[in-house]
Formats: sequence, C-alpha cells, structure tokens
Amino acid sequence: MRVLLVGGGGREHALGWKLAQSHTITDLIAVPGNPGFAQLGACIPGIDIKDTEAIVDLALANAIDLVVIGPEAPLAAGVVDALTEAGVRAYGPTKTGARLESSKAFAKEIMRRAGVPTANSRAFTDVDEAIDYLETVKPPYVVKADGLAYGKGVLVTEDLIAAQGWARLCISGEFGEAGSTVVIEDHLAGQEVSVFAICDGTRAVALEPARDYKRHLDGGRGPNTGGMGCYSPVTDLPDDLVDRTITQVIDPVLATLAEDGIEYRGFLYAGLVLTDEGPKVLEFNCRLGDPETQVLLSRLNEDLLELLVSAAEGYMPDGPLQWYDRAAVDVVLTAAGYPDNPEVGRAISGVNEVNSIPNVQVFHANTKRTPDGLITAGGRVLNIVATGQTVPEARALAYEAASHIHFGGIHFRRDVAQS
Repeated sequence: MRVLLVGGGGREHALGWKLAQSHTITDLIAVPGNPGFAQLGACIPGIDIKDTEAIVDLALANAIDLVVIGPEAPLAAGVVDALTEAGVRAYGPTKTGARLESSKAFAKEIMRRAGVPTANSRAFTDVDEAIDYLETVKPPYVVKADGLAYGKGVLVTEDLIAAQGWARLCISGEFGEAGSTVVIEDHLAGQEVSVFAICDGTRAVALEPARDYKRHLDGGRGPNTGGMGCYSPVTDLPDDLVDRTITQVIDPVLATLAEDGIEYRGFLYAGLVLTDEGPKVLEFNCRLGDPETQVLLSRLNEDLLELLVSAAEGYMPDGPLQWYDRAAVDVVLTAAGYPDNPEVGRAISGVNEVNSIPNVQVFHANTKRTPDGLITAGGRVLNIVATGQTVPEARALAYEAASHIHFGGIHFRRDVAQS
C-alpha cells in the first residue's frame, strides 16, 4: 500500500515509524515530514497542509491508497471531506466531526446531549455578559477561546481581573476566529490522564492510557505547553477506567454524532480529570496527542496500517488490541524561550549516538537539516523515547539518552514519570 502522512511533528514521525513496520506498506510519503521521517520515506515540503485541493492533487498524483492525517488543522479545514469526495481513502474525521476539537462550545453541547460527565460551562459572544458571569463563579477561573488556538487560548487563574481580561482578549479577536466565542467552565481538580480510541463510525477500540506533563517546569510549575513528556502504562488508575471511558464517553458521543448524520472515523482523545466525583472529560481532541503518540506506538503490538485501513472503511476487529509487556517514557527536549519565543537555528549534536542505543528512539519534532548539520527549528525539538520492563527502567534509560543530546539553550523537565 502507498500511504501519505499529513504533518511534520514528533507525532507524525512516530506514526510514520509505526506505519513503516507494516508488512503491507510499499511506499510512505509525508507532507511536509521532517528530517527524522526522511529516514523512512519521501518528504514533500512547501505545501500548506490545510490546502484541501493541494492535498487531494498530491494523493491522486502519487496513487495513494490511504491518507493519514496527523494534526488538527487539516481536519478542521476539511481535508478528509475533500479526499473522500475525490475517491481517496482517508483516516480522520470530517470537518463537521472535527468540531469536537475545533469548537469547545460544540463539544460541550455534544457531551450534554450524550450524558457525558464534564465540567459545567457557558459560552459567550458578548464581552459584558462574559465579564458579569465570571463575577458569579468561584475561582479557579477557566476561560477558553472556543476554536483552535494551538494551546494558547486557555487561561486557568485565581485572579478574577485576569480572567475577565482574558475573556475580553478572546472575544475581541486576539486568537483570530478561535476567540469569537469564549467558553467559561468550572475548574476540575484531580489527576489528568489521556485515553485514546480508534473509531470506525459506530464502534471504538481503546488504546492504553498515557499520562503527559503539560507544564514547562518541574513540579507542574510554569506555563502550559504542548507537552514536556509522557509515560505509559499508567498504573495508578481505576481498573475499569478505559472500559468506562469507552462505554460512558466515546460510544455515547459517536451515537450522538450519528444522530446528526456525522459518521466519525478517526482517532478520538478524551482528556480526563479524575475528580472526587469520578472521571470527567476536560476536552476532546480529534487526533492522537503529542507526546502520547510516541509512547503508545512504542508499546502497541499491532499492525497500525491494518487498523487504520479497517477503521477508514467502517469496520474494526473484535477484541482488545495487543500490547508489548513493557513501559515507555518520552522526555521532550525544548529550545530556549519555549513556549513563548523559542530560539531556532541552534546546532544539534548527539542524535546519531542516541539512535544507536538499544531500546531508545529519537523522534524529531522541530528540526531542520542544513549543509552544516541538524539545527533546531521550533519549540519542542526532539522526543527521546525509551522502553523498559518497568516505568522506572524506561525512565532511567530515557534520561541517560537525553544527556547525550546537545544544543544551545536545551531544556527538559527532570521529573517525567517520577514516582
């Protein structure tokens, strides 16, 4: 099979790495890809991944059998709709289904109708109404731009004035179209965990849970980021958490979408908070998480390509997925200035050395290949993923491997997967 992978980050490198292991794959192409993916297949830069016509043309010109969408932006732009109309098989939700991520207000309404446990919330388009409402709720205040703001549209604060100011920024257009509506919701207290599912339109098969680290600094301090590290398996969870998430969250959401004529085929992520009242959904994503993808695919003992083809065609195999009996830990290496103003262009050394360490894989997130070598090209630069018999064993190996990578301003958390 000829596969086109849309995206160019650490998640897409990991997806390509796993897809390349399939016995049915013949060609693997990425748009735009990255220097790590280039070791697996061809990379095609210079195409806007939200340009539906360009992606369709590329798929047709290369006789692609399956297009796999990595990030959220092409899904929200309707790339899957355009591919399907052109007769190209694609894995990922349609533009309407992707509103579970691209509109927080839409996701809340679907959850309400489906009976999914989540935080109470209200949506506003009027600044004065939002400001007045914030005066009636208790801190911490949670204020979110409605649409895709790529991790920058959410504020959680104890400061009422700051919360009101954030609502004003959102509605006034600070985050573009993402902020025309603002969602204010109750704060959920508790540990967070990520549960993912592969959906075929009517059924869902769960991946194992993973736990990521969003804050920039050790101890959960500093600003929110796209993710500073991750590990799996997560052993301090209720035994029935995954099954309950499928039966009480994912399945009801799929059924509610189906009532509206939306056949959801793609990954679905439920970000859960384990509150004193039980698990509640913090948010949905319509794609795999980053860096959760990197650890989950390192543990998955299945042919990923076969699974995605089955889901794209509307049927999934019976029974749970198979997993390697080992743990995986991902330590994310970031550039100086991340997440606000990451420095780019710093020379990177040590990648080849680390890639030669048994049970360690380097996934590229924001790197660039130049005549002089590899350089940093964004905030989250590399993912160092190690596997071991236990989480502590994988953790020790990941940090040992990370110590061999060098670039100016390198930063990483030291407490990922720390017991």
